[in-house]
Amino acid sequence: MPNTVSVKLFNARGQLVGPIEVPRVEKTDAEWRAQLTPEQFHIARAQGTERPFCGTLLDNKRHGVYSCVCCGLPLFASNAKFDSGTGWPSFFQPVADENVAVRPDRSHGMVRIEILCARCDGHLGHVFPDGPPPTYQRHCVNSESLAFTDVEDLSSLADPAAE
Repeated sequence: MPNTVSVKLFNARGQLVGPIEVPRVEKTDAEWRAQLTPEQFHIARAQGTERPFCGTLLDNKRHGVYSCVCCGLPLFASNAKFDSGTGWPSFFQPVADENVAVRPDRSHGMVRIEILCARCDGHLGHVFPDGPPPTYQRHCVNSESLAFTDVEDLSSLADPAAE
């Protein structure tokens, strides 16, 4: 696994720029446990799933950006969120394809495509081919894997690598 990854980041003006080569975020389980709540660790680091219709961000209607709860990488924008009726926050596309990694998931007797944060490999959820236009994708994401930032506060997501 390479020690860097090419992603898009927000600059101090709240603009998504890149792709920019940044170091991967790699921590021990003990370091992740110290940073995250037990539920966040269970979902983002141990590939868990929150119960449907219980996530804190499911009904969030504010405008802004959803970032990785582990490393802060911007992942999804509110203008790509839609009500899929599944009980989890759903998005038809990420803020940048580079920011979301995919891999096959054959757990629980199913074949699915897992989505992960490209910078830290945090488990986000799964992507399915049953979303709305224009992508027809449904990125089904656990609220516990995400942190939300209002559009007015996007400069707080500024990454020094993006300047």
